[in-house]
Amino acid sequence: MSTAVVWNPACRHHYGGAGHPERPQRFEAVLEALRSPELATLISWVEAPEATRDAIERVHPAEYLDLLEALAGRGGGALDADTFLGPRSLESVLASAGVALAAVEQGLKTGRAFGITRPPGHHALAARAMGFCFLNNVVLAARHAQALGSARVLIVDWDVHHGNGTQALVEHDPSIRFVSMHQYPWYPGTGAADERGVGNVFNIPRPGGLPRAVYARDFLAGVDAALAQWNPDMLLISAGFDSLAGDPLGEFTLEPDDIVHWTEALRERMGTRPVVGVLEGGYRLDLLAAGVVAHVRALS
Repeated sequence: MSTAVVWNPACRHHYGGAGHPERPQRFEAVLEALRSPELATLISWVEAPEATRDAIERVHPAEYLDLLEALAGRGGGALDADTFLGPRSLESVLASAGVALAAVEQGLKTGRAFGITRPPGHHALAARAMGFCFLNNVVLAARHAQALGSARVLIVDWDVHHGNGTQALVEHDPSIRFVSMHQYPWYPGTGAADERGVGNVFNIPRPGGLPRAVYARDFLAGVDAALAQWNPDMLLISAGFDSLAGDPLGEFTLEPDDIVHWTEALRERMGTRPVVGVLEGGYRLDLLAAGVVAHVRALS
């Protein structure tokens, strides 16, 4: 079975400033890796439209979108110390959200999809950009899935940083469960094990530098805890590849083979139900490319 890889060329336009780790080359590295001839039979390419206001306002208030539009109209500016809206960044932000929504639609059609979402999203709160993120792509995807009939959605996040925005946006909603394994204590400082929401949040905080087998085991144990006596209609993966050994923004020790193992294990647990990945972090280009290829191969 081929995997739908969803993209939008406007995702390359966001520029956070000289030396910023979330740079346009991330998008290009992923495209180049996935366009390898050896993957041609495993991938079907789908170009997504940008997200509509109506879809975005399922998660983010209109006033926040107005703020982003006004800032873009002035040529951009800083939203926090790490998150800068450049002259064409809003094009990328809307395109990235659109990729997440279209990936859900492809997942419902074919069972497997991966969205090249740039900029990433899992730190974005309802009305606040932070940590390189402007809109919360994976929660937008979850709400879109629910609007299309998938009542229960499981979100799992293996980015090395805690998806604080995702947790904040779903922690009071038992129709969505959220599993995150992340380096702790680390940016953004959230994600303690006792943060449980309404019983729908399953955080797996771990220090950096542990044997990779420990991370691999503990992540799946957290997924199994979330799945106990609960059957989601769709699985969404916040696929961050800064959890791989050697990434400059993390201290985990994982290898691409662990991404394969996790993806296959998640597919097995979901059976015929849709599995959809969306890109989060990953800041060393060779590791990012290798991680994405491993994930997409295993989805296929």
